[in-house]
Amino acid sequence: MNFFERQRQVRRLSTRLVLLFVLAVVGIVVVVNLAALFAFNATAADPAQLAGFVAMVTIGTLAAIGLAALVRTLALRGGGGKVARELGGVPVPANTTDPELRRLRNVVEEMALASGVPVPEVYVLPEETAINAFAAGWTPSDAAVAVTRGALQRLNRDELQGVIAHEFSHVVNGDMRLNIRLMGLLFGILFLTVIGRGLARAGVIGGGRSRGNNSGGSAAPLALVGLALLVAGYVGVLAGRLIQASVSRQREYLADASAVQYTRQTGGIAGALKKIGGLSDGSELKSPKRDEVGHMLFGEAARTSWFATHPPLADRIKALEPSFNPAELQQLSRQWAAAPPSGRQEDIAMGLAPGRTTPAQPGPPVRGERVRVAPDEVLARVAAPTATAYTHAAAILDRIPDPLLDRARDREAAVPLLLGLLLSAEPEIRQHQYAAVAQRHGQQLADGALHAADELVELPADLRLPLAELAFPALRDRPGAEVESLLAAVFTLIQADGAINVTEYCLSRLLLAELEESLRPDSRWRTDRRKLTDARSAAAALLAILAQVGHPDRPEAERAFQAGVAALLPGTDLPYAPPENGVLALETAWPVLDGLRPADKERLVAATVAVISHDGMMTVPEIELLRTICGLLHCPLPPMAGHVTG
Repeated sequence: MNFFERQRQVRRLSTRLVLLFVLAVVGIVVVVNLAALFAFNATAADPAQLAGFVAMVTIGTLAAIGLAALVRTLALRGGGGKVARELGGVPVPANTTDPELRRLRNVVEEMALASGVPVPEVYVLPEETAINAFAAGWTPSDAAVAVTRGALQRLNRDELQGVIAHEFSHVVNGDMRLNIRLMGLLFGILFLTVIGRGLARAGVIGGGRSRGNNSGGSAAPLALVGLALLVAGYVGVLAGRLIQASVSRQREYLADASAVQYTRQTGGIAGALKKIGGLSDGSELKSPKRDEVGHMLFGEAARTSWFATHPPLADRIKALEPSFNPAELQQLSRQWAAAPPSGRQEDIAMGLAPGRTTPAQPGPPVRGERVRVAPDEVLARVAAPTATAYTHAAAILDRIPDPLLDRARDREAAVPLLLGLLLSAEPEIRQHQYAAVAQRHGQQLADGALHAADELVELPADLRLPLAELAFPALRDRPGAEVESLLAAVFTLIQADGAINVTEYCLSRLLLAELEESLRPDSRWRTDRRKLTDARSAAAALLAILAQVGHPDRPEAERAFQAGVAALLPGTDLPYAPPENGVLALETAWPVLDGLRPADKERLVAATVAVISHDGMMTVPEIELLRTICGLLHCPLPPMAGHVTG
């Protein structure tokens, strides 16, 4: 199942979620209406009054559920970090020197680079001694990954990688949006238990006072309605567990398989699952909000549940290791009861220095200027990083000079560094950009960006996008007003001169989009239902610009364009007409193209690859350009070493 098929599956799960939610609400409304009719003896009323009473109760119930769900969803607009903080999460600083936290951040950074997504916020749940983790957020740009203290202490590097890889599968495949939306809907259908408990208590107390004052049992209907709402609320609890199990269990198997694909070894994630089964704390969380987030956790939130949100632990391990015997968990449990495992000690035994994520090893460097990459291979790699991509990501971190890494992770130094990355390599264009930034955002920022750009001149093309992504958490961590100012500065660079090249433009636009999404997380359902026929002009503009950039000879550029059109809309005749305003024509194209249906977006990515690789080869800048375009389309593409020639 490739990324685009998984997107279609997520859409089907979203539809199932809505249907199950509607069925749950219908059941709750029926229970509340029956209780209200009995409590207020409304069955004796004439049909018109009866219909009005039922309508009133139905509207009130729907309003309570809908309002609660809406309020909870709006409260989660802060992104994944909001969810982590609600569970007691503490942010892990980007420049931490704590060995366990440094190891965690290294794993997350490498996984983000290998996946082609922004580096998420990283949290630790310090009060949780069990082994668990989760990823939350509306988009990869506002995502957060959180792990428990127990996971940090008990898991070795391979096991921690397996857990983080599992969570990144949820990040890149769009599961997070479904998970966080589910939190809002579940709160809505569980909210009636809160109202019911209050009404029942008020009714009982009021009834006791009435009897004491000989004023009759006037509070009895209130108590009955409260009890009915409690019953309806527990119907909602039952429905919520069913919904969580329905949308979660199969996805956990897929995420486990993806983790193996990421790391090319089953021992890591299987070892983490065995430690959950063999340690007394297991994966159980102490937080009172654990049930609300149970469907997004790595392991079960509680030891017992009416409907498990995850497959049985032994089944998950057996899917990874077919020869696994469940009796092994009992043996491990006895062994670890006397001497619990230490992840750091296991790392030392494997020869890893404290804080280092992987053993020092060279990744696949790009030795030549032209790389042979098959278009089908590119499509297969979208949101599907392999162990090669993971190794390559580790090598990328090793190749970036330490001073630049330190600046990327520093909250203050990251801003001029990012703007320096976005300044054009052409002196005349750079001067226009410098003057525009100085005029609109101050001389100090313009000078800092120019100084950073001078330092980045020798940075290889394949390290520029990764360095920008590594700087993202430090940028996102700034106050909203400062992020808004940074957004304005990036937009100034884009608009400063229409001659900015495509690679610089796309990198600017990608970072602009990521910052906007992190600043204003979008809680709406993604609009991914637009057809290719509705996006023909936007797609043609993108393909024409790419053909023009990659092929200075117009006849060759036209042939590359037509190759893209053939992949996008077979049998369609589109003229080769690059927009007069160049890359700025894409400003209105991105929202249209990003809104395509998964199958149509797959064809668009294939068409883009067909244009860029028309001569059978790609340059390193072309590969990085392709990665930025895929990022803008929310189709994350991992780093590609390809088959190097020359």
